Amino acid sequence: MAAKALPDLSTYDAVLFDLDGVLTPTAEVHMHAWRTMFEELFAAWGISPAYTERDYFDHLDGKKRYDGVASLLHSRDVEVPWGEPDDDPAEDTVCGIGNRKNEVFSRVLRADGIAPYPGSLALLDRLAEAGTPIAVVSSSKNAEEVLQVAGIRDRFPVVMDGVIAERDHLASKPAPDVFVEAARMMDVDPARTAAVEDALSGVRSAVAGGFALVVGVDRGVGADVLEKAGAHVVVQDLEEFAR
Repeated sequence: MAAKALPDLSTYDAVLFDLDGVLTPTAEVHMHAWRTMFEELFAAWGISPAYTERDYFDHLDGKKRYDGVASLLHSRDVEVPWGEPDDDPAEDTVCGIGNRKNEVFSRVLRADGIAPYPGSLALLDRLAEAGTPIAVVSSSKNAEEVLQVAGIRDRFPVVMDGVIAERDHLASKPAPDVFVEAARMMDVDPARTAAVEDALSGVRSAVAGGFALVVGVDRGVGADVLEKAGAHVVVQDLEEFAR
């Protein structure tokens, strides 16, 4: 879509951004960590079919960590005990497996660092100049660390993340809970607020929450798939909004 046809995000009461794959390329780190962990697990347990990139988009992308583990294992007809969030990563529970993945993610993040997408940073600058409130809505428990490492934590007065979602028992995306709660924390009406997502589950979450504008960022899912999920507009990069 041509840039001139895009809506002006600064006209909304607020803009809520997903983090991984929208503001920072951490989705790639998550994908690597999930693939590494599940390939090892599938090989050890003799699970088939083999893990594929499509599994990430269908079962893991945008969801809370443990919900993603349960969803992917269920797709292979594998059931394990849920366990507890403080399970050791070596334990064969949903929580233990999720924590196992998180060890890989944290190791890569600390070693390699992360920087915001330049186009996303340009849009954040534009919204700051316009005085438009912004927030992060992420299913990740690593959101605070990622924002700090990326050097953009101080831009967001509100960060609705996986830690808060677990504490307050909020349902994972695609349920609307996390987006609706972020709007409540900002004291804005979803009907006058924009949401920006790259994940199918995230787009569906914002749509279910009744947000006035749902922007899909196509980082590999597919523009047509994001549109079918309910995105009102799809872009390749948020720089298109900053021109």
